[in-house]
Amino acid sequence: MPLILALVRELAEYEHLSHEVVATEEDFRESLFGERPVAEALLGYAGGEPAGFALFFHNFSTFLGRPGLYLEDLYVRPGFRGSGLGVALLSRVAELARERGCGRLEWSVLKWNEPAIGFYESLGAVPMDGWTVYRITGEDLRSLAGRA
Repeated sequence: MPLILALVRELAEYEHLSHEVVATEEDFRESLFGERPVAEALLGYAGGEPAGFALFFHNFSTFLGRPGLYLEDLYVRPGFRGSGLGVALLSRVAELARERGCGRLEWSVLKWNEPAIGFYESLGAVPMDGWTVYRITGEDLRSLAGRA
């Protein structure tokens, strides 16, 4: 869990979002290995050294009537970029999606992250134009839940 949290923090720093990381090792332990796991993680190593990770979870497409996988994070440490580790991690997630009968694999990328966009597009990924991601958190989430 310390390694996963460290990698998440490195990713957040790269994305200029360090202030948003409030997760703890216990949060990851529970979410990945608890009574009801809700996410999975792959760790990538190069020469025995931890070099990156992919974290993903199942979603569902009502249009396809099938599950999908959502890639929450894909991160390769700077010294290992260009080594093929990112392709290896993403390929393994895609392989898991196929093995599990998923209809799609999807993720979000920050609009300014041109290196990631170029990487994803080189693999055949396409942006979902016409869609906007919405999010509700914190007090607004509590308030909305209170209306149930």
